[in-house]
Formats: sequence, C-alpha cells, structure tokens
Amino acid sequence: MTVKYVLDPSHSSAEFSIKHMMISKVKGTFDKLSGSFLYDPQNLGTSSVEASIEVSSVNTRDEQRDNHLKSADFFDVEKYPLMQFKSSSLKKEGDTLYIIGNLSIHGVSKEVTLKVDGPSDEHKDPWGNLKIGASATTKINRKEFGLTWNTALEAGGFLVGEEVDISVDVQFTKEG
Repeated sequence: MTVKYVLDPSHSSAEFSIKHMMISKVKGTFDKLSGSFLYDPQNLGTSSVEASIEVSSVNTRDEQRDNHLKSADFFDVEKYPLMQFKSSSLKKEGDTLYIIGNLSIHGVSKEVTLKVDGPSDEHKDPWGNLKIGASATTKINRKEFGLTWNTALEAGGFLVGEEVDISVDVQFTKEG
C-alpha cells in the first residue's frame, strides 16, 4: 500500500560543496525546502518523490558570496526562484535505493540519480506522528545547468569548480 509522507523542513537539510580556487571545497546549504514522498516498499513502481528548494535561501556563511550566488551570474533567483526535483523511477539494488528523476536548476532540467541511504523504518515521535528519514547524494556539473560564471586564476585554473557534490538529509511525516 502506497503511503504519503510530507517533508519536515525543520528536520531536513540540502547541502552542496564545490571546489574553490582548485585548492579546497566551499560548502553551503539551502534553508527552505519542501516536498513529499509516496512510498510502497513492496511496489517501488508506485513510489515517487517531489522536492522544491527556494534558491534565495542559499547560505554559505558569507553574505557577499551568497548575494553573488543569488545574482544573474549564478542562480538568478529573480528569474528562477526554485530548484525542483521530480522522480521518474525508484529502484533497489541490494540494500541501496536509487531514485532517478529530473532536477531543474536555472531553467534547465537534467536527469540525475540519487543514491539513498534509507528510508528508515517508521518511528513515532513524542507527539504521535509517524516519521521516516533518509540521506541521499548525487554529483552534478553546474555548467550543464547553465551556471557558467567563472574567472581565470593568475596561476592557472579557475576560481569555481564545475563538479558539485549534493547531499540531502530528510525527515518525512506520514500524512493523515
């Protein structure tokens, strides 16, 4: 039986990391996310995931960098306020769940595969709500999503890397 779960934003996070100056990684989060998970562990064909992230909620712990990321050089939040993911299929290989779907960033949609640790078994919180959780990772090339701004470094290479590591840790509440 397919059960609907709704993302609990106060117990969920979406994080990214990207190379800076070719020497270290800068990490950031998106603080405003929402979504739902239709789940039937016995029939993954009826299961699906949808999620949205408010791009203006980007937080790298540096206000100047965050404002640059929100600008037309990168995310252009005025024109593209949301990042969205919609699954097309879920598959299980051994103990690992893979969620395949379309990720839309900056007006561009590309298929990505999320490698999932979970979902957990249902647990009841102190208020009687049934909860499940999961962690997922993927890697994208930001240029494939139209995020092409960069600047060359004097010593060679570029200021911002192309590969972005994405990780999400989510908790869902059973609807109803």
